[in-house]
Amino acid sequence: MRIQFILILASLGLFFQPFTSYSQEETYDLVIYGGTSAGVAAAIEASRQGKSVVLIEPSQHVGGLTTGGLGATDIGNKQAIGGISREFYINIKKYYDNPDHWKWQDRSDYFNRPGQSRSVEGEEAMWTFEPSAAKKVYADMLGAEGITPITGQRLNRESGTEVENNKLVAITMESGERYSGKMFMDATYEGDLIAAAGVSYTYGREGNDEYGETLNGVQANYYNVTLKGGVSRNAVHHNFIPGVDPYVEKGNPESGLLPFIIEGGPGIDGSGDKGIQAYCFRMTLTDHPDNRIPFEKPKDYNELEYELLFRNYEARTGEISEMYHYGDPLVPWINTPMPNRKTDTNNQKGFSTDFIGQNFDFPEGSYAEREAITQRHYEYQKGLMWTLAYHPRIPKEVRDVVSQWGMTKDEFEEGEGWTPQLYVREARRMISDYVVTQRDCERMVDPVEDIVGLAAYGMDSHMVQRYVDHNGYVQNEGNVEAHVRDPYPIPYRSIVPKRGELENMLVPVCVSSTHIAFGSIRMEPVFMVLGQSAAAAASLAIDKGVAVQDVPYQELRTLLEKGNQILDHK
Repeated sequence: MRIQFILILASLGLFFQPFTSYSQEETYDLVIYGGTSAGVAAAIEASRQGKSVVLIEPSQHVGGLTTGGLGATDIGNKQAIGGISREFYINIKKYYDNPDHWKWQDRSDYFNRPGQSRSVEGEEAMWTFEPSAAKKVYADMLGAEGITPITGQRLNRESGTEVENNKLVAITMESGERYSGKMFMDATYEGDLIAAAGVSYTYGREGNDEYGETLNGVQANYYNVTLKGGVSRNAVHHNFIPGVDPYVEKGNPESGLLPFIIEGGPGIDGSGDKGIQAYCFRMTLTDHPDNRIPFEKPKDYNELEYELLFRNYEARTGEISEMYHYGDPLVPWINTPMPNRKTDTNNQKGFSTDFIGQNFDFPEGSYAEREAITQRHYEYQKGLMWTLAYHPRIPKEVRDVVSQWGMTKDEFEEGEGWTPQLYVREARRMISDYVVTQRDCERMVDPVEDIVGLAAYGMDSHMVQRYVDHNGYVQNEGNVEAHVRDPYPIPYRSIVPKRGELENMLVPVCVSSTHIAFGSIRMEPVFMVLGQSAAAAASLAIDKGVAVQDVPYQELRTLLEKGNQILDHK
């Protein structure tokens, strides 16, 4: 339990280890707050542009979700990924070209397994990888530039930003460490720096009428809708089968609702709210007996929290393998194979690893509040895995599958196989002079002239809340899965504050976009692309002596093209 406790503290920057200290007399060209994939790419690009850069990560974990368990890269279109982002995946391929890095599995077994589509033998890049491989590749890329990330340094969100004449001058950490710079970048998933520095932002879901969308806001009704790029399936996947009772005592509303179900309805379809698509931990599992840690029952296990899971299985009328839409497998997970008999395991179906509705306070929450939310996600998910593997109310054919798996001994050893990186799918989003919307994703807007990257993944929102429908049964709400036909441009204006706000801030993660558009943008390769472009713009702004809003785009484009960014898709 001590190791598990340290895991949670480390993930939130409370378990301090010695960190690299820099002279506070120095002013950096670029101060990056957030060691996510975007922050790493930005630091590398700034260094390559000859600029001094400091990369500050509030936790002990560098690399965000790329090193935090999301090894099954959400690509959309491989041809849209260029620059440092593509370089990372090429380096991943080089890592696995070394026979010494295949300890638990033959290379040929991995590449020849049925359904292997992301990583294909013979390609220049590799798109699936173990967390430890991503950590090694990032460390090598940063090391080549002489960059040592500073970890365990959290922004003082109350008084840690110094703004003069619309410019951020310095930021101060809770420890008292102060970092001054010419340019600043918020590369966090949460958007803490932009919020503390007074940049306009939002969070939650806009109503459809705000930006002329159809897939935003509450999405409770089952339907398929034809879009320009294909079909959107709303509320169809990841839901309960019909007839699952929501009450503690079946059929008795007076007994109260089961845990994590809201009182009242979900809201009017298409209306806005402050709901956040669900978070989880991406799990690195293995079925190799010499590398497996069996799932453990949490000390404070509460069986009632999994009653809906039991009832969902018990409500089936046919074979378990046929109880979900579209013939999904019997286990509520997506268990994507990674090298060395490991997986990237993610949420799937109505009751799974997503802790639906339990993260609404996260974007604006204090550090202590976020710690508590993260801890609850950890406890819930750990209990879920033990339940699926060993609880007698889970069908035997399910237990027989899940119990073959476990956490991985040689990944995230400090957390006994559990990643310290919570999957923050969305939090704050900046509001700038250009807000990327569903219409951008569908390429239904005028041509964008200031392209700094392409996105290509579908508009994807996980469930947001769990409620009782008009029939008296439990349902999930919020899922949208909308195909994007072609890669679409992300404008430079969407990664810098609006005119009149900070003139030296860049924001490659909490991009100015709506909830549903961010559901497409929010992919790790895209964050790397935008991190590189943001750093290039910062460098140019310094050289030109101008605000980030006034960076000459044609010069920026030339710089990005020299850096092998992909800016056009025919």
